[in-house]
Amino acid sequence: MERMEDSATPGPRGRPVGHVLGIPVHANGSMVLLALLVTVVYGNYASAELGLGQPWAYLIGLGFVVCLLGSVLLHELGHAVVARRNGIGVRRITLELLSGWTEMEKDAPTPRVDAAVSLAGPLVSLLLGGVATGAALVLAKDTVPGQIAFQLAVSNVLVAVFNVLPGLPLDGGRALRAAMWALLKDRNRATVVAGWAGRVLAFATAVAVLGAYQLGLLTLFGVVFVLLVTLTLWHGAGQSIRLGRMTGRFPLIDLGRMARPLLKVPAGTPLGEAQRRRAEDPRPDVVLAVADSGGTLTALVDPVAAERVPVDRRPWVSVESVSRSRDALTSLPVSLTGEQVVRALQAHPGAQYLVTAGEDVVGVLRVADVAAVLEPKRAQRT
Repeated sequence: MERMEDSATPGPRGRPVGHVLGIPVHANGSMVLLALLVTVVYGNYASAELGLGQPWAYLIGLGFVVCLLGSVLLHELGHAVVARRNGIGVRRITLELLSGWTEMEKDAPTPRVDAAVSLAGPLVSLLLGGVATGAALVLAKDTVPGQIAFQLAVSNVLVAVFNVLPGLPLDGGRALRAAMWALLKDRNRATVVAGWAGRVLAFATAVAVLGAYQLGLLTLFGVVFVLLVTLTLWHGAGQSIRLGRMTGRFPLIDLGRMARPLLKVPAGTPLGEAQRRRAEDPRPDVVLAVADSGGTLTALVDPVAAERVPVDRRPWVSVESVSRSRDALTSLPVSLTGEQVVRALQAHPGAQYLVTAGEDVVGVLRVADVAAVLEPKRAQRT
């Protein structure tokens, strides 16, 4: 299964293996296990069908794996090239044996571009399937090249057909999202609609597969394999629904409103005394901070570390011992938009962030507060 990742939700990175057309290419660790499995299975098939001995049969299996990886890479490059031609940067391509991810630096600016980028990958797979089909018709069936050409033809055509099915996270789902975006004039609502289409598609596929098994049209191995793909599709559709709902709430993130006020205490102040002053402060959600003799903020008290100190020890423990230096904290300008805030939090994971206006620190943002805005129902459950 092939899919692209939305810019707000970076996909799995894997290990870097090189660059193609200037785009970093990564390989997921699970690819090694899958590659070994396909090498053995196809090697046994080649041994039975073509009468090849060992280790030549397994070398043929390994060659088939390399061809499959090349097909997946070309599919993802189809997405990447069309994206770059439309001014969308590509962070990386991540490969697995039977799937891949193309991670964009930003979302498509219009439904037309979104549809073009989405359908470029399946088009490449369809072209590869056509070329492989032509080769399979020319080559003898009982030869190694003929068998590999036939298998590549089938796999690429199946990838192309499967990926244009209308449901996220598939490429066809992104094309459906583009169409709904043009119709609804709201990309986030369109994402949710296409995500639910993906779930309907996953459920219908599971029912069809179980029905085919009952009729004896599929083996148990085939059923398990397709159901695993269906489960992945269901999970990806759920992530798309969640993303659509979250991105629709980005405008609600206002750092000026969400920043918690600071209560500065001098360096050397006992933790117990600092907590007493905070309890007496009339402002809600006050965050304790440490200041030098000139009143400049130097550190923030870590609430988790502070709570770990036994109550009877707090009069003897200074606030600095349970604080994080200002230099170790990420600063967020108060003027950032909601989307920019989320990107900054993804790039610099942490629990607390300084909110600044110029050189001044105006408050503290807690990552839990952002999560509560983006997913209020989940925050209420926890």
